[in-house]
Parts: sequence; structure tokens; C-alpha cells
Amino acid sequence: MIVYNTTYSVATEVADDWLRWMKRFYVPAVLATELPLSHRILRLLTEIDNQGVTYSVQLDFDTLGDYTTYQEQHADALRQRIQHRFGGQYVSFDTLLEEQ
Repeated sequence: MIVYNTTYSVATEVADDWLRWMKRFYVPAVLATELPLSHRILRLLTEIDNQGVTYSVQLDFDTLGDYTTYQEQHADALRQRIQHRFGGQYVSFDTLLEEQ
């Protein structure tokens, strides 16, 4: 199993709206690609004082090939949706993990 994790630090004043939007629009669009097997949205509980709320959005892929297809065909357009809606109100970074 391949886990694609994106960690987002979201401005406190938009955190509730961001989470609601991610659940209502972003995640359904990601799952509609039929490449991820499942997903999770997790909130970081050991928060440092960064003036925001930190979330981990995890997508599970069966194979590295499915992840690569997702990146090549869908990821940029989906990231642009978040940027369009919340640009300047979050920062993010990605990690790729393999379940052992």
C-alpha cells in the first residue's frame, strides 16, 4: 500500500471552512478519479504555535503505478482548486510512504 500524505497548515480563521470544503468538494473529486482506494483527514493534536491548524490528508493507493497515474493526470488540477479557494491561507508539503 502506498500512502500519499499532504500536510496542511491552515489559518485558524478559515480552518472550519477549509475542512468542510475539503470533505464536501476536494475529497469527492479525488475519489472520483477511481485511483485512491481510501482516504483519511487527520488533525494534528501536538500542534506547535504556528497561528494555524494542521491537518494530514492521506490517500491510499494499491500500487506505485496508481499513485503515479494520479500525479500525472489529476494532482495538479486538484491542487489548483485548493489554491483558488484558499490561496494565501495555508501552506502544505507532501510525503510518500509505503506500508510495510
